Parts: sequence; C-alpha cells; structure tokens
Amino acid sequence: MDDSVSYEGIRSDAALIDWSQQYCRQVRRERGVSVRFDLVDWAVSHRAKRRAAAVKRPKLDAATIGERYDWGSIDGSDGRPLPCTVSLTWDAFSAFDRAEWESTLRHELVHVEQYQRDGTTDHGTAFRERAAQLDTAVHCPAFAEPKHVLTCGACGELVARRYRDCKLVEQREQYRSDCCGASLELA
Repeated sequence: MDDSVSYEGIRSDAALIDWSQQYCRQVRRERGVSVRFDLVDWAVSHRAKRRAAAVKRPKLDAATIGERYDWGSIDGSDGRPLPCTVSLTWDAFSAFDRAEWESTLRHELVHVEQYQRDGTTDHGTAFRERAAQLDTAVHCPAFAEPKHVLTCGACGELVARRYRDCKLVEQREQYRSDCCGASLELA
C-alpha cells in the first residue's frame, strides 16, 4: 500500500481517515469488494465505546438482504445508492494493533457493500459468509472498559458488558443467565 501517512504516524482524525481510505481501496482492488467510494463519507468518533467503527446510512423501507435495492425508486438518487458514512472510533484504533484495525475496516466494507447493493445491512448469514471471504470477524474485540459487568450468579460466566446504565443493569434481578439460568450479578 502506498502510505502517504504511515500507520505508525497516524496522530489526527484526518490521518486516520486518509490511511483507512487507502487501505479500503487496496482491499477493493485485491479482494474484489464492490464498493463505490464516491458515495462514502468518512468521520471519526471520539465518544463510541462499544463499536470500533460503524456504517451510518438511511433506513430504507422494503430493503432486504440478498435483494438488489431499486435505487431509482428514490427521488433524486439518479439510480445511485444514497451516500453512507463510515464512522471510525479513535479509541478502538488506539487500542487495536494494525491487524485488528485492518480487520475492522474489512468488516465495515462488508456493510458498505451490502448497503450499496441491497439498501440495508446486518450481521446475518450473508454477512458472515462475506466476512469469512474477507478474513474478518463478525464482532470486534472490546477496546474500552465497561461501566458494568454482569456475570452468572451460579458459575461466574460473563453475561454482558454495559457501558452505561440500562434496563439490564438496573433490573438485573428480572433476568437469568443463558448458561445456568441463574440470577445476574454485577462483578
């Protein structure tokens, strides 16, 4: 890859976007990912705690994975997919090594590819199959410390990580673990 910014030299949002775009273009060329980058905006989040990156896109009625979306049915689209935004999380980039970050970018390319073709995306069977072809994970590793960790009251197995107060944390006595059917405890 022609690094105008070296991976080790990334110190700003602009440099992270530049390097990530270059890497994604390389993946498109080398692995046949069908993505139109002229319809992709890029951003960096300094707030996200659970997602290493995300594809932000409009919700389109009647969009279904595996069925080409009729982009011409949207006024003003000229038959082209509506733009989406790849939002990169700075804290994930900072916590991951290069291989993990590259995997994160390939994961997001699967989402962009699905969205531009089908008008929607998910982590279902088609996603998992395409992710395997691109040698990327379906879920990213944790990179931030959760505010709450819930465990099984019987065996101590991890049940959930939560990064803010939520119903599961506040009403944990109403839930049971999948492993043992036991109550949940805050670790």
